[in-house]
Amino acid sequence: MSGDGLPEQFDVVVHPASSLNGALRAQPSKNYTTRYLLAAALAPGETRVVGVATSEDAGAMLRCLRDWGAGVELVGEDAVIRGFGASPRAGVTLNPGNAGAVARFLMGVAALTTGTTFVTDYADSLGKRPQGDLLDALERLGARVGSNAGKLPITISGPVRGGVVEVSAEKSSQYASALMFLAPLLPAGLDLRLTGDIKSHAPLRQTLDTLAAFGVRASASDDLSRISIPGGQVYQAGRVLVPGDYPGSAAILSAAALLPGEVQLSNLREHDLQGEREAVNVLRDMGAAIVRQGDTLVVRGGRPLRAVTRDGDSFTDAVQALSAAAAFAAGQTTWQNVSTLRLKECDRISDTRRELERLGLTASETQGSLSVTGTAELAGGLTADGHGDHRMIMLLTLLGLRAAAPITITGAHHVRKSYPLFFRHLEALGARFDYLPTDTQSD
Repeated sequence: MSGDGLPEQFDVVVHPASSLNGALRAQPSKNYTTRYLLAAALAPGETRVVGVATSEDAGAMLRCLRDWGAGVELVGEDAVIRGFGASPRAGVTLNPGNAGAVARFLMGVAALTTGTTFVTDYADSLGKRPQGDLLDALERLGARVGSNAGKLPITISGPVRGGVVEVSAEKSSQYASALMFLAPLLPAGLDLRLTGDIKSHAPLRQTLDTLAAFGVRASASDDLSRISIPGGQVYQAGRVLVPGDYPGSAAILSAAALLPGEVQLSNLREHDLQGEREAVNVLRDMGAAIVRQGDTLVVRGGRPLRAVTRDGDSFTDAVQALSAAAAFAAGQTTWQNVSTLRLKECDRISDTRRELERLGLTASETQGSLSVTGTAELAGGLTADGHGDHRMIMLLTLLGLRAAAPITITGAHHVRKSYPLFFRHLEALGARFDYLPTDTQSD
């Protein structure tokens, strides 16, 4: 059994719900947890990261940091990290599991070592995701890189001095974030020039925010196309508090909007830098009744929803949860400028369209957009493929709550990648699930 009391691997049967009611505290941010943990390891001395996420991504980062020589102690909901500073252990093989951001952040820092190898057990997911833009930048800085055509397994060796370097931000902001973590520890720092159509500005600002929290000086242009981080700096150990998670909370907020009842979700800062905070405004624009009371959002659900057309680049990790709301909104909702969704755990544009169509919904796509036409009723009574993707599982679960008959989702345990208590939290609000243990894992 896992820490959530559920089987290690399972399919889930989602029963229709008549209402959702209750109060929840939003889980800790996955994105801030991984950033804070890495920065804590890069700080000589001891740092307490308060309220860390319990997601698989957080576990992957902790495991890799231990392997690199950091001291890791879990104290209640906190992590106490004894950092290795600018000297992670060399000659180590790191396995980040299926955590793409963790892998990329660590690849940047690997240039501090005389050799680190990255592998994954998820050959059909993380193993297929591109890393070439980051590897090219590291090579231009003087690192020695060996890879499988820009994909894992990958070996990276330093040292590098720093200086001016270009990195493409067309496919992912994580490549630039990886170099930002490395930059202050290089003798010459880094003057980053981000090229292409920069995607996901919000995560870059989260990385800058993390550096500042650990005493690292950095400056950036308004459009983030140029980021300068002086070298010879030292990450400062201390105490940091992880904020609540907006991407996972977008699923709870969407579920609360779709069904009658009142749901209160706390621990969500009003001026948070997570781009998925915009999900609150999107749901309001769709007609949802959401009121903020300090760090708590109150949703009075069951109101009619209407379609919207929005640029989704700033809230990509909420697009699938919001697509569940779109499935029951009058008209056609379109998420534009979301091509990076094709490079996640699954193709979140084509695979989502296919799953929606399998369930009887009308959906369409372009290379960079996803459109969903709302319906008044969803029959259910089918089995849907979770595609080994935590965001897909959340979307399908929300559809099941509003369907006329139960929906079964395969590989539902993959939700633990970002939101281990997702099903338990919905149960606390009145949802009902059956968990069917499986003998094999499909990634």
